[in-house]
Amino acid sequence: MDCSILHAGPSAVGSVSPCSSHFTFFPLQAAAEPDADRRGYAVWVSEIMLQQTQVATVIDYYTRWMQKWPTLQALAQASLEEVNELWAGLGYYSRGKRLQEAARKVVSELAGRMPRRAEELQKLLPGVGRYTAGAIASISYGQATGVVDGNVIRVLCRLRCIGADSSSPAVIDRLWDMANVLVDRSRPGDFNQALMELGATVCVPKSPLCGECPVKQHCQAWRRVEKEQAFASQKLFGKAPPVTDVEDCGVGDCPLCPPATEPWDSSLGVTNFPRKAAKKPPRAMRTATCVLERRGCHGAPEYLIVQRPSSGLLAGLWEFPSVPLAQDLQEEKEREELADHLQAWMGQPVAAKGLQFIGEVIHIFSHIHQTYVVYSLHLDGDVTLDPALSPSRWVTEHEFHASAVSTAMKKVLKAHEKQCRKESRPVKGSKRKREAKAPGAGSPCPGTQLSLRAFLRAPTAP
Repeated sequence: MDCSILHAGPSAVGSVSPCSSHFTFFPLQAAAEPDADRRGYAVWVSEIMLQQTQVATVIDYYTRWMQKWPTLQALAQASLEEVNELWAGLGYYSRGKRLQEAARKVVSELAGRMPRRAEELQKLLPGVGRYTAGAIASISYGQATGVVDGNVIRVLCRLRCIGADSSSPAVIDRLWDMANVLVDRSRPGDFNQALMELGATVCVPKSPLCGECPVKQHCQAWRRVEKEQAFASQKLFGKAPPVTDVEDCGVGDCPLCPPATEPWDSSLGVTNFPRKAAKKPPRAMRTATCVLERRGCHGAPEYLIVQRPSSGLLAGLWEFPSVPLAQDLQEEKEREELADHLQAWMGQPVAAKGLQFIGEVIHIFSHIHQTYVVYSLHLDGDVTLDPALSPSRWVTEHEFHASAVSTAMKKVLKAHEKQCRKESRPVKGSKRKREAKAPGAGSPCPGTQLSLRAFLRAPTAP
Protein backbone atom coordinates (compact mmCIF):
# COMPACT_ATOMS: atom_id res chain seq x y z
CA MET A 1 0.00 0.00 0.00
CA ASP A 2 1.46 3.32 -1.08
CA CYS A 3 0.21 5.67 1.58
CA SER A 4 2.69 8.48 0.97
CA ILE A 5 1.21 9.63 -2.34
CA LEU A 6 -2.37 10.77 -2.72
CA HIS A 7 -3.28 10.52 -6.38
CA ALA A 8 -6.91 11.55 -5.97
CA GLY A 9 -6.69 15.33 -6.04
CA PRO A 10 -9.26 18.04 -5.26
CA SER A 11 -10.47 18.34 -8.84
CA ALA A 12 -11.52 14.68 -8.96
CA VAL A 13 -13.41 14.72 -5.68
CA GLY A 14 -14.80 18.17 -6.43
CA SER A 15 -16.63 16.76 -9.43
CA VAL A 16 -19.19 15.39 -6.98
CA SER A 17 -21.99 17.90 -6.54
CA PRO A 18 -22.55 18.79 -2.89
CA CYS A 19 -26.19 19.48 -3.79
CA SER A 20 -27.11 16.03 -5.02
CA SER A 21 -28.99 14.91 -1.90
CA HIS A 22 -30.32 16.12 1.44
CA PHE A 23 -27.04 15.20 3.13
CA THR A 24 -25.67 18.73 2.93
CA PHE A 25 -28.97 20.61 2.91
CA PHE A 26 -28.26 22.37 6.19
CA PRO A 27 -24.72 23.66 5.61
CA LEU A 28 -25.65 24.87 2.12
CA GLN A 29 -28.62 26.77 3.48
CA ALA A 30 -26.44 28.24 6.21
CA ALA A 31 -23.60 29.12 3.83
CA ALA A 32 -25.87 31.64 2.12
CA GLU A 33 -26.19 33.66 5.35
CA PRO A 34 -24.25 36.94 4.85
CA ASP A 35 -23.51 37.53 8.56
CA ALA A 36 -20.42 35.50 9.49
CA ASP A 37 -21.50 34.73 13.06
CA ARG A 38 -25.00 33.68 12.08
CA ARG A 39 -23.54 31.60 9.26
CA GLY A 40 -21.17 29.81 11.61
CA TYR A 41 -23.95 29.28 14.15
CA ALA A 42 -26.30 27.77 11.57
CA VAL A 43 -23.66 25.34 10.28
CA TRP A 44 -22.76 24.49 13.86
CA VAL A 45 -26.37 23.61 14.75
CA SER A 46 -26.75 21.48 11.63
CA GLU A 47 -23.53 19.57 12.22
CA ILE A 48 -24.36 18.85 15.87
CA MET A 49 -27.82 17.58 14.95
CA LEU A 50 -26.46 15.40 12.15
CA GLN A 51 -24.15 13.52 14.51
CA GLN A 52 -25.40 9.93 14.77
CA THR A 53 -28.78 11.00 13.35
CA GLN A 54 -30.29 10.53 9.90
CA VAL A 55 -30.91 13.60 7.76
CA ALA A 56 -34.60 12.82 7.27
CA THR A 57 -35.06 12.96 11.05
CA VAL A 58 -33.05 16.15 11.49
CA ILE A 59 -34.77 18.36 8.87
CA ASP A 60 -37.82 19.21 10.97
CA TYR A 61 -35.78 19.68 14.17
CA TYR A 62 -33.31 21.97 12.43
CA THR A 63 -36.08 24.09 10.91
CA ARG A 64 -37.92 24.50 14.21
CA TRP A 65 -34.67 25.23 16.07
CA MET A 66 -33.60 27.99 13.70
CA GLN A 67 -37.08 29.52 13.75
CA LYS A 68 -37.10 29.58 17.55
CA TRP A 69 -33.45 30.57 18.08
CA PRO A 70 -32.10 32.15 14.87
CA THR A 71 -29.00 33.57 16.59
CA LEU A 72 -26.49 32.63 19.25
CA GLN A 73 -27.89 35.39 21.44
CA ALA A 74 -31.40 33.94 21.24
CA LEU A 75 -30.18 30.45 22.16
CA ALA A 76 -28.10 31.81 25.04
CA GLN A 77 -31.24 33.33 26.60
CA ALA A 78 -33.26 30.11 26.37
CA SER A 79 -33.72 27.80 29.33
CA LEU A 80 -32.41 24.25 29.35
CA GLU A 81 -35.98 23.07 29.73
CA GLU A 82 -36.90 24.76 26.42
CA VAL A 83 -33.86 23.25 24.72
CA ASN A 84 -34.71 19.76 25.99
CA GLU A 85 -38.33 20.13 24.90
CA LEU A 86 -37.36 20.95 21.32
CA TRP A 87 -34.63 18.30 21.26
CA ALA A 88 -36.91 15.57 22.64
CA GLY A 89 -36.96 12.60 20.29
CA LEU A 90 -33.72 13.49 18.50
CA GLY A 91 -31.58 11.36 20.83
CA TYR A 92 -28.15 11.93 22.32
CA TYR A 93 -29.65 14.68 24.48
CA SER A 94 -26.37 15.98 25.83
CA ARG A 95 -25.75 17.51 22.39
CA GLY A 96 -28.45 20.11 22.87
CA LYS A 97 -27.28 20.92 26.38
CA ARG A 98 -23.66 21.43 25.28
CA LEU A 99 -24.79 23.49 22.30
CA GLN A 100 -26.57 25.89 24.59
CA GLU A 101 -23.64 25.99 27.04
CA ALA A 102 -21.31 26.88 24.19
CA ALA A 103 -23.68 29.56 22.90
CA ARG A 104 -23.74 31.18 26.33
CA LYS A 105 -19.95 31.08 26.41
CA VAL A 106 -19.68 32.79 23.02
CA VAL A 107 -22.07 35.52 24.14
CA SER A 108 -20.63 36.08 27.63
CA GLU A 109 -16.91 35.46 27.07
CA LEU A 110 -16.30 36.02 23.35
CA ALA A 111 -18.49 39.11 22.84
CA GLY A 112 -20.87 37.13 20.64
CA ARG A 113 -18.23 36.44 18.01
CA MET A 114 -17.76 32.88 16.79
CA PRO A 115 -14.15 31.64 16.62
CA ARG A 116 -13.07 31.52 12.98
CA ARG A 117 -10.47 28.74 12.95
CA ALA A 118 -10.89 25.04 13.60
CA GLU A 119 -8.29 24.96 16.35
CA GLU A 120 -10.05 27.76 18.28
CA LEU A 121 -13.51 26.29 17.74
CA GLN A 122 -12.41 22.95 19.17
CA LYS A 123 -10.56 24.52 22.08
CA LEU A 124 -13.13 27.11 23.15
CA LEU A 125 -16.56 25.60 22.51
CA PRO A 126 -17.95 22.75 24.66
CA GLY A 127 -19.12 19.79 22.60
CA VAL A 128 -17.23 20.82 19.44
CA GLY A 129 -14.83 18.10 18.38
CA ARG A 130 -12.30 17.94 15.60
CA TYR A 131 -14.80 17.08 12.86
CA THR A 132 -17.38 19.71 13.81
CA ALA A 133 -14.68 22.36 14.14
CA GLY A 134 -13.32 21.53 10.70
CA ALA A 135 -16.78 21.61 9.13
CA ILE A 136 -17.65 25.00 10.64
CA ALA A 137 -14.27 26.54 9.78
CA SER A 138 -14.21 25.29 6.19
CA ILE A 139 -17.88 25.78 5.26
CA SER A 140 -18.52 29.05 7.11
CA TYR A 141 -15.14 30.79 7.11
CA GLY A 142 -13.19 29.25 4.21
CA GLN A 143 -10.35 27.77 6.25
CA ALA A 144 -8.47 25.16 4.18
CA THR A 145 -8.83 22.34 6.65
CA GLY A 146 -10.07 18.82 6.06
CA VAL A 147 -12.86 16.90 7.78
CA VAL A 148 -13.06 13.25 8.73
CA ASP A 149 -16.42 11.68 9.48
CA GLY A 150 -17.76 8.18 8.85
CA ASN A 151 -18.30 8.84 5.15
CA VAL A 152 -14.83 10.27 4.66
CA ILE A 153 -13.26 7.36 6.56
CA ARG A 154 -14.94 4.91 4.18
CA VAL A 155 -13.85 6.80 1.04
CA LEU A 156 -10.22 7.22 2.10
CA CYS A 157 -9.83 3.67 3.41
CA ARG A 158 -11.00 2.32 0.06
CA LEU A 159 -8.90 4.76 -1.94
CA ARG A 160 -5.74 3.71 -0.10
CA CYS A 161 -6.66 0.09 0.83
CA ILE A 162 -6.25 0.88 4.52
CA GLY A 163 -7.15 -2.40 6.17
CA ALA A 164 -6.21 -1.76 9.79
CA ASP A 165 -8.92 -0.97 12.34
CA SER A 166 -10.36 2.33 11.05
CA SER A 167 -11.17 3.46 14.60
CA SER A 168 -7.59 3.08 15.85
CA PRO A 169 -5.64 6.27 16.68
CA ALA A 170 -2.93 5.48 14.10
CA VAL A 171 -5.44 5.17 11.27
CA ILE A 172 -7.51 8.17 12.35
CA ASP A 173 -4.40 10.37 12.50
CA ARG A 174 -3.34 9.26 9.02
CA LEU A 175 -6.82 9.90 7.63
CA TRP A 176 -6.75 13.44 9.01
CA ASP A 177 -3.36 13.96 7.39
CA MET A 178 -4.81 12.78 4.07
CA ALA A 179 -7.91 14.96 4.38
CA ASN A 180 -5.80 18.05 5.10
CA VAL A 181 -3.59 17.34 2.08
CA LEU A 182 -6.52 16.68 -0.24
CA VAL A 183 -8.70 19.68 0.63
CA ASP A 184 -9.11 22.26 -2.13
CA ARG A 185 -7.49 25.48 -0.88
CA SER A 186 -9.77 27.71 -2.96
CA ARG A 187 -13.10 26.03 -2.02
CA PRO A 188 -12.53 24.01 1.16
CA GLY A 189 -16.17 24.01 2.27
CA ASP A 190 -17.48 22.79 -1.08
CA PHE A 191 -14.72 20.18 -1.32
CA ASN A 192 -15.40 18.79 2.16
CA GLN A 193 -19.11 18.59 1.48
CA ALA A 194 -18.41 16.86 -1.84
CA LEU A 195 -16.15 14.32 -0.14
CA MET A 196 -18.80 13.57 2.48
CA GLU A 197 -21.43 13.41 -0.25
CA LEU A 198 -19.33 10.90 -2.17
CA GLY A 199 -19.37 8.62 0.85
CA ALA A 200 -23.07 9.20 1.53
CA THR A 201 -24.39 8.54 -1.97
CA VAL A 202 -21.80 6.60 -4.02
CA CYS A 203 -19.15 5.00 -1.81
CA VAL A 204 -21.79 3.62 0.55
CA PRO A 205 -21.20 0.84 3.11
CA LYS A 206 -22.97 -1.88 1.11
CA SER A 207 -23.38 -2.18 -2.66
CA PRO A 208 -21.30 0.89 -3.54
CA LEU A 209 -21.85 2.43 -6.97
CA CYS A 210 -18.27 2.03 -8.15
CA GLY A 211 -19.25 2.44 -11.80
CA GLU A 212 -20.46 5.97 -11.07
CA CYS A 213 -17.56 6.98 -8.83
CA PRO A 214 -15.56 9.97 -10.15
CA VAL A 215 -12.38 8.83 -8.38
CA LYS A 216 -12.46 5.10 -9.11
CA GLN A 217 -9.32 5.38 -11.29
CA HIS A 218 -7.47 6.43 -8.12
CA CYS A 219 -9.06 3.77 -5.89
CA GLN A 220 -6.72 0.95 -4.93
CA ALA A 221 -9.57 -1.22 -3.67
CA TRP A 222 -11.26 -0.92 -7.07
CA ARG A 223 -7.94 -1.64 -8.80
CA ARG A 224 -7.66 -4.84 -6.77
CA VAL A 225 -11.13 -5.90 -7.94
CA GLU A 226 -10.26 -5.18 -11.59
CA LYS A 227 -7.05 -7.22 -11.36
CA GLU A 228 -8.87 -10.18 -9.86
CA GLN A 229 -11.49 -10.01 -12.60
CA ALA A 230 -8.74 -9.92 -15.24
CA PHE A 231 -7.03 -12.87 -13.56
CA ALA A 232 -10.27 -14.89 -13.58
CA SER A 233 -10.78 -14.10 -17.27
CA GLN A 234 -7.23 -15.10 -18.25
CA LYS A 235 -7.47 -18.26 -16.20
CA LEU A 236 -10.24 -19.46 -18.51
CA PHE A 237 -7.72 -19.39 -21.38
CA GLY A 238 -4.91 -21.04 -19.43
CA LYS A 239 -3.07 -17.80 -18.73
CA ALA A 240 -2.88 -17.00 -15.05
CA PRO A 241 -0.21 -14.45 -14.14
CA PRO A 242 0.17 -13.81 -10.41
CA VAL A 243 -2.00 -11.07 -8.92
CA THR A 244 0.05 -8.39 -7.20
CA ASP A 245 -1.22 -7.74 -3.70
CA VAL A 246 -1.81 -3.98 -3.78
CA GLU A 247 -2.43 -4.04 -0.03
CA ASP A 248 1.14 -5.00 0.75
CA CYS A 249 3.29 -1.93 1.27
CA GLY A 250 6.43 -4.01 1.78
CA VAL A 251 6.92 -2.78 5.33
CA GLY A 252 6.63 -5.27 8.16
CA ASP A 253 4.05 -4.56 10.88
CA CYS A 254 2.55 -1.66 8.93
CA PRO A 255 -0.06 0.05 11.16
CA LEU A 256 -2.32 0.65 8.15
CA CYS A 257 -2.26 -2.73 6.38
CA PRO A 258 -4.82 -5.47 7.07
CA PRO A 259 -3.73 -7.97 9.72
CA ALA A 260 -2.54 -11.32 8.43
CA THR A 261 -5.47 -12.97 10.19
CA GLU A 262 -7.96 -10.99 8.08
CA PRO A 263 -6.94 -11.43 4.43
CA TRP A 264 -8.72 -9.95 1.43
CA ASP A 265 -12.12 -11.57 0.80
CA SER A 266 -12.75 -11.65 -2.96
CA SER A 267 -16.51 -11.94 -2.47
CA LEU A 268 -16.63 -8.57 -0.69
CA GLY A 269 -14.73 -6.54 -3.26
CA VAL A 270 -14.20 -2.91 -2.22
CA THR A 271 -16.38 -3.44 0.84
CA ASN A 272 -13.39 -5.19 2.44
CA PHE A 273 -12.70 -1.64 3.57
CA PRO A 274 -12.97 0.00 6.01
CA ARG A 275 -12.44 -2.55 8.73
CA LYS A 276 -13.53 -2.00 12.30
CA ALA A 277 -12.96 -3.79 15.54
CA ALA A 278 -15.93 -5.79 16.77
CA LYS A 279 -18.35 -3.66 18.77
CA LYS A 280 -18.84 -4.36 22.42
CA PRO A 281 -22.33 -5.67 23.10
CA PRO A 282 -24.59 -3.06 24.73
CA ARG A 283 -24.95 -3.22 28.50
CA ALA A 284 -28.27 -4.74 29.58
CA MET A 285 -30.30 -2.71 32.09
CA ARG A 286 -33.76 -3.15 33.61
CA THR A 287 -35.85 -0.38 35.10
CA ALA A 288 -39.25 -0.57 36.79
CA THR A 289 -41.48 2.29 35.67
CA CYS A 290 -44.92 3.26 36.92
CA VAL A 291 -47.52 5.26 35.02
CA LEU A 292 -49.24 7.06 37.89
CA GLU A 293 -52.60 8.34 36.72
CA ARG A 294 -55.40 10.45 38.18
CA ARG A 295 -58.49 12.15 36.84
CA GLY A 296 -57.98 15.84 36.17
CA CYS A 297 -60.45 18.60 36.93
CA HIS A 298 -62.10 18.15 33.52
CA GLY A 299 -62.20 14.38 33.73
CA ALA A 300 -59.26 13.78 31.42
CA PRO A 301 -56.44 11.59 32.75
CA GLU A 302 -53.31 13.24 34.11
CA TYR A 303 -49.93 11.59 34.59
CA LEU A 304 -47.18 12.20 37.11
CA ILE A 305 -43.76 12.88 35.60
CA VAL A 306 -40.53 13.56 37.45
CA GLN A 307 -37.31 15.19 36.29
CA ARG A 308 -34.09 13.23 35.93
CA PRO A 309 -30.81 14.49 37.45
CA SER A 310 -28.97 17.28 35.63
CA SER A 311 -26.12 14.98 34.62
CA GLY A 312 -25.80 11.50 33.19
CA LEU A 313 -28.02 9.63 30.76
CA LEU A 314 -31.08 11.65 29.62
CA ALA A 315 -29.99 14.51 31.89
CA GLY A 316 -32.78 16.93 32.79
CA LEU A 317 -35.49 15.06 30.90
CA TRP A 318 -38.85 14.10 32.39
CA GLU A 319 -40.03 10.54 32.94
CA PHE A 320 -42.53 8.43 34.81
CA PRO A 321 -41.36 7.47 38.33
CA SER A 322 -38.73 4.81 37.78
CA VAL A 323 -36.23 2.76 39.74
CA PRO A 324 -33.28 0.69 38.42
CA LEU A 325 -33.54 -3.05 38.94
CA ALA A 326 -30.92 -5.71 39.44
CA GLN A 327 -30.85 -8.37 36.75
CA ASP A 328 -32.77 -11.63 37.22
CA LEU A 329 -35.14 -10.34 39.91
CA GLN A 330 -38.40 -12.18 40.35
CA GLU A 331 -41.52 -10.24 39.40
CA GLU A 332 -42.67 -10.12 43.01
CA LYS A 333 -39.40 -8.51 44.07
CA GLU A 334 -39.57 -6.02 41.19
CA ARG A 335 -43.03 -4.96 42.32
CA GLU A 336 -41.82 -4.53 45.89
CA GLU A 337 -38.91 -2.31 44.87
CA LEU A 338 -41.15 -0.13 42.72
CA ALA A 339 -43.73 0.07 45.51
CA ASP A 340 -41.05 1.20 47.96
CA HIS A 341 -39.89 3.84 45.48
CA LEU A 342 -43.43 5.14 45.03
CA GLN A 343 -43.99 5.17 48.78
CA ALA A 344 -41.04 7.54 49.14
CA TRP A 345 -42.73 9.89 46.67
CA MET A 346 -46.22 9.78 48.16
CA GLY A 347 -45.41 9.45 51.84
CA GLN A 348 -47.85 6.61 52.37
CA PRO A 349 -47.71 2.82 51.99
CA VAL A 350 -48.15 1.40 48.50
CA ALA A 351 -49.19 -2.20 48.16
CA ALA A 352 -47.05 -4.01 45.61
CA LYS A 353 -49.99 -6.22 44.59
CA GLY A 354 -51.94 -3.12 43.61
CA LEU A 355 -49.53 -2.30 40.80
CA GLN A 356 -50.94 -3.47 37.48
CA PHE A 357 -48.39 -5.05 35.17
CA ILE A 358 -48.56 -3.55 31.67
CA GLY A 359 -45.64 -5.23 29.95
CA GLU A 360 -42.02 -4.68 28.98
CA VAL A 361 -40.82 -1.90 26.70
CA ILE A 362 -37.44 -2.26 25.00
CA HIS A 363 -35.39 0.78 24.01
CA ILE A 364 -31.89 0.65 22.56
CA PHE A 365 -29.49 3.44 23.43
CA SER A 366 -26.07 3.60 21.78
CA HIS A 367 -24.45 1.54 24.55
CA ILE A 368 -27.39 0.29 26.62
CA HIS A 369 -30.08 -2.30 25.94
CA GLN A 370 -32.76 -0.89 28.22
CA THR A 371 -35.81 -2.85 29.34
CA TYR A 372 -38.58 -0.89 31.06
CA VAL A 373 -40.82 -3.09 33.19
CA VAL A 374 -44.02 -1.05 33.06
CA TYR A 375 -46.70 -0.93 35.74
CA SER A 376 -49.61 1.42 36.27
CA LEU A 377 -51.47 2.74 39.27
CA HIS A 378 -54.59 4.88 39.32
CA LEU A 379 -54.87 7.40 42.15
CA ASP A 380 -58.36 8.05 43.43
CA GLY A 381 -57.62 11.23 45.31
CA ASP A 382 -55.07 13.93 46.01
CA VAL A 383 -51.54 12.90 46.87
CA THR A 384 -48.98 15.15 48.52
CA LEU A 385 -45.59 14.64 46.89
CA ASP A 386 -42.35 15.10 48.79
CA PRO A 387 -40.88 18.46 47.60
CA ALA A 388 -37.41 17.38 48.74
CA LEU A 389 -37.27 14.83 45.94
CA SER A 390 -36.77 15.62 42.25
CA PRO A 391 -39.09 18.16 40.59
CA SER A 392 -42.40 16.64 39.57
CA ARG A 393 -45.66 17.69 37.99
CA TRP A 394 -48.98 16.36 36.73
CA VAL A 395 -49.54 16.65 32.99
CA THR A 396 -52.26 15.83 30.50
CA GLU A 397 -51.47 13.63 27.53
CA HIS A 398 -50.97 16.71 25.36
CA GLU A 399 -48.70 18.32 27.94
CA PHE A 400 -46.76 15.08 28.26
CA HIS A 401 -45.91 14.99 24.56
CA ALA A 402 -45.01 18.69 24.61
CA SER A 403 -42.63 18.18 27.53
CA ALA A 404 -38.96 17.21 27.37
CA VAL A 405 -39.56 13.47 27.52
CA SER A 406 -37.52 10.79 25.79
CA THR A 407 -38.72 8.51 23.03
CA ALA A 408 -38.52 5.66 25.53
CA MET A 409 -41.07 7.32 27.83
CA LYS A 410 -43.39 7.90 24.88
CA LYS A 411 -43.19 4.18 24.22
CA VAL A 412 -44.10 3.51 27.84
CA LEU A 413 -47.20 5.73 27.68
CA LYS A 414 -48.20 4.14 24.37
CA ALA A 415 -47.99 0.68 25.95
CA HIS A 416 -50.15 1.86 28.86
CA GLU A 417 -52.79 3.35 26.58
CA LYS A 418 -52.83 0.23 24.41
CA GLN A 419 -53.43 -1.93 27.46
CA CYS A 420 -56.24 0.33 28.62
CA ARG A 421 -57.98 0.14 25.24
CA LYS A 422 -57.56 -3.61 25.17
CA GLU A 423 -59.08 -4.11 28.61
CA SER A 424 -61.97 -1.74 28.05
CA ARG A 425 -62.96 -3.52 24.83
CA PRO A 426 -65.98 -5.85 25.23
CA VAL A 427 -65.09 -9.53 25.15
CA LYS A 428 -66.83 -11.34 22.31
CA GLY A 429 -69.23 -14.05 23.41
CA SER A 430 -69.22 -12.94 27.03
CA LYS A 431 -72.56 -13.52 28.79
CA ARG A 432 -71.51 -11.61 31.89
CA LYS A 433 -73.71 -8.63 32.55
CA ARG A 434 -71.94 -5.31 32.81
CA GLU A 435 -72.82 -3.47 35.97
CA ALA A 436 -72.74 0.31 36.19
CA LYS A 437 -70.14 1.71 38.54
CA ALA A 438 -70.58 4.59 40.88
CA PRO A 439 -68.87 7.82 39.79
CA GLY A 440 -65.22 7.94 40.89
CA ALA A 441 -65.02 4.22 41.54
CA GLY A 442 -62.74 1.89 39.66
CA SER A 443 -59.74 2.47 37.50
CA PRO A 444 -59.33 4.16 34.11
CA CYS A 445 -59.25 0.64 32.67
CA PRO A 446 -62.50 -0.80 34.12
CA GLY A 447 -62.22 -4.01 36.06
CA THR A 448 -58.45 -4.26 35.84
CA GLN A 449 -56.88 -2.36 38.67
CA LEU A 450 -57.62 -1.06 42.14
CA SER A 451 -57.13 2.58 42.93
CA LEU A 452 -54.62 3.58 45.58
CA ARG A 453 -57.39 4.50 48.00
CA ALA A 454 -59.18 1.23 47.31
CA PHE A 455 -56.30 -1.09 48.03
CA LEU A 456 -55.19 0.94 51.05
CA ARG A 457 -58.70 0.88 52.51
CA ALA A 458 -59.19 -1.50 55.45
CA PRO A 459 -61.15 -4.62 54.48
CA THR A 460 -64.82 -4.56 55.39
CA ALA A 461 -66.58 -7.31 57.29
CA PRO A 462 -68.46 -9.81 55.13
